[in-house]
Amino acid sequence: MAVFSTLTRHSRSLLFSLRCMSNVPENTVYGGPKPQNPDQRVTLTNLKQKHRKGEPITMVTAYDYPSAVHLDTAGIDVCLVGDSASMVVHGHDTTLPITLDEMLVHCRAVARGAKRPLLVGDLPFGTYESTTGQAVDTAVRVLKEGGMDAIKLEGGSPSRITAAKAIVEAGIAVMGHVGLTPQAISVLGGFRPQGKNVAGAVKVVETAVALQEAGCFSVVLECVPAPVAAAVTSALRIPTIGIGAGPFCSGQVLVYHDLLGMMQHPHHAKVTPKFCKQYARVGDSINKALSEYKEEVTNGLFPGPVHTPYKINAADVDAFLNELQKLGLGKAASAAATAAEKIEMDELSG
Repeated sequence: MAVFSTLTRHSRSLLFSLRCMSNVPENTVYGGPKPQNPDQRVTLTNLKQKHRKGEPITMVTAYDYPSAVHLDTAGIDVCLVGDSASMVVHGHDTTLPITLDEMLVHCRAVARGAKRPLLVGDLPFGTYESTTGQAVDTAVRVLKEGGMDAIKLEGGSPSRITAAKAIVEAGIAVMGHVGLTPQAISVLGGFRPQGKNVAGAVKVVETAVALQEAGCFSVVLECVPAPVAAAVTSALRIPTIGIGAGPFCSGQVLVYHDLLGMMQHPHHAKVTPKFCKQYARVGDSINKALSEYKEEVTNGLFPGPVHTPYKINAADVDAFLNELQKLGLGKAASAAATAAEKIEMDELSG
């Protein structure tokens, strides 16, 4: 009987624990990535549905947690963590210097902030060109360590088409990129529009088709004439995302900093493209705020009473001053007394 009673108490305790456990949020109980609820996270299926219905796809390139949260709030469909971070964030003149480890830091930051958009991470230069094995290994790291849903690579050469196919066959979604491919500026002779003659235009179309046949779910068209982009969009069964490619693509992408007009300084003016529309001039607001902050600090206006919120009562101030005197810190005691008196006067006058 005693054994039965003990077992009964144990069972009740276990049931109570299970009931308590069922009240703990799922993401606290289970590790690993959160489930991709179609109502919360954009998936490839969602993009295919939008494409089939002719609804434009919105994509923004972002590099950190705060910008990712803004994209989330705005309801952007796709967030690209681009290797353009090399230029926009790290201050380089090209996308070539950024490393995979640096890209993974950006990917993880964005993944923490963007819970709704499909997350796509760029494969940086030098991390997928050597062999298909290298390409797959890099793509795997971008998903496993970076928290991305898919990767993007710049296609053009047969080896890159082969890399895209290998990555898809490894079970990883791939977005292609044709037209101006910044990683190839050594061959292109700089950041130059592509497809401006017959041979170039045909090459853009053929490369896009090859990426589709390799299994890509979408293709970015960068800096190509609008008729060429329209031809590619018509020729493909997958969505095209334009950037400097006119209005006839399945969707559009701009860089977060560019579209916000976030930076006004010589470097950024040099690398901001002609096709970018600035929907705000956030950089002007930032410069104004920094100037005002500097002026107020210089003139002793900040922080004032409103921004000095932490208090110590008068009795504790007196006791504190006595302790300082005992420690032989008379000068510190005098400074504390003067500060307490000034704060009190500011509060009365405020």
